[in-house]
Amino acid sequence: MDFAMEDWNHTLTQSLLVVAVTFLSALHILRWLRSGSLLNEPPGPFAWPIIGNAAQIGNAPHIYFTRMAKKYGNVFQIKLGCRTVVVLNGAAIKQALVKQAPDFAGRPDFTSFQYVSNGDSIAFGTVTDLWKSKRKVAQATVRSVSTGNAHTKRAFQNHIVCEVKELLQIFLDKTREQHYFQPMVYLVVSTANIMSAVCFGKRYSYDDAEFQQVVGRNDQFTKTVGAGSMVDVMPWLQYFPNPIKTIFDNFKSLNLEFGMFIAKKVAEHRKTIESSTIRDMTDALILSMDQIRDTVGKDHVPPTVGDVFGASQDTISTALQWIILILVRFPDMQQRLQEEVDKVVDRESLPSIEDQPKLPYVMAFIYEVMRYTSFIPLTIPHSTTADTTIMGYSVPKDRVVFVNQWSINRDQSIWTEPDSFDPQRFLNPDRSLNKDLVGNVMIFSLGKRRCIGEDLSKMQLFLFTSLLAHQCHISSDPAHPPQMDYLYGLTLKPLPFYIAVKLRDNMSMLEKFYSL
Repeated sequence: MDFAMEDWNHTLTQSLLVVAVTFLSALHILRWLRSGSLLNEPPGPFAWPIIGNAAQIGNAPHIYFTRMAKKYGNVFQIKLGCRTVVVLNGAAIKQALVKQAPDFAGRPDFTSFQYVSNGDSIAFGTVTDLWKSKRKVAQATVRSVSTGNAHTKRAFQNHIVCEVKELLQIFLDKTREQHYFQPMVYLVVSTANIMSAVCFGKRYSYDDAEFQQVVGRNDQFTKTVGAGSMVDVMPWLQYFPNPIKTIFDNFKSLNLEFGMFIAKKVAEHRKTIESSTIRDMTDALILSMDQIRDTVGKDHVPPTVGDVFGASQDTISTALQWIILILVRFPDMQQRLQEEVDKVVDRESLPSIEDQPKLPYVMAFIYEVMRYTSFIPLTIPHSTTADTTIMGYSVPKDRVVFVNQWSINRDQSIWTEPDSFDPQRFLNPDRSLNKDLVGNVMIFSLGKRRCIGEDLSKMQLFLFTSLLAHQCHISSDPAHPPQMDYLYGLTLKPLPFYIAVKLRDNMSMLEKFYSL
């Protein structure tokens, strides 16, 4: 009798559980069906309870979003955990970020964002009057010490040339020792060294342990703050042992380490700064940002330096990895680059920023790398600052917004054969650069959130590419043919690949420049 009663209770419990789940699922489906039609919200795919559309997105969200845009249009919405997210694609991006910029310039209150510079980051902070002041000062300062005039451009160029010399020597040494090697880690350190010279007035050796630790953990950072980070949309995952919590704990640790590194550098500069002599970007930011500090009582220099140093070196090092991968993937284009550089720059000189207008194919190649790889596929997530509309759909205040830059860079209405790599698309019939077309490439975002280091980054990519074309030839390992696959994060990083490097002539001009 007792066993029969237990079986009956067990069966009843199971039945009630099935009924409850069925009822809740039906209610969820009904709410999903009604929400779009009654509130005029953007359409979108069905979202499951608790996880939403997280399982459908997979490991390439930009591809999934582009596919959904074909079905639902350039504005649709998904559910990630507890968050409803509006996804912008194609023409909707410019409409939102430029024409309706104030409404879409916010940042969501994501948990991960609060650990970047203790929540004081310009890049990850939301729009306030203080944020506007900080960004305005930071943008002007970055430009003034890098690309603002001929003198600062020359100083920045000198940093790049010296670092290319060091990098090329390492490439030659590794080729001699290993025949073929993976260049990724050296590109990360090289880029960080250039930004270190700009920000702190010094470079580090490639085997400096502290420097390698600080700059060598970008992958973890970009995985966590990229669109759809699980802890941001399911914050309860950080409160009990699980793989997501482990990733997030590591993310917090690396932000703490990076923050301590930057704070140490700023403190050192404050001890020795002289207002009459600006040695580097940190000095310039101390002098300009302290005017804001006087009014709010907070030091905004470390988070601003952290933004410039961290974002620039991750973005540029990723771009350089793609540039080298594509050079060995398409050797005919590497030869074309070398031929154009040789026509403009003789063997007794080095490419300079003044040569840029005379090297249109180099610039076309760089823009095509940015377009084709779209290595920043989604911007840092936005949020709405007010109740608004976009393309006829209602979007409430504080709604999370994903911006799919990939959809612009692979838009068939803009690009002929967008899935093909072809630098020629950016050249006019007279071989000049098509400035209207290059303006359609979207990597650095738009509007009020446009990257303040865009000009600096493009200048660095030009000098790096032209110097490599002038100085060396890069080949791939026949045993490991280069592939165009990637790992997803805030940036798309190519899978490991192997190269060999040999000089086209000698390094005398680089060595001569380095000794000056």
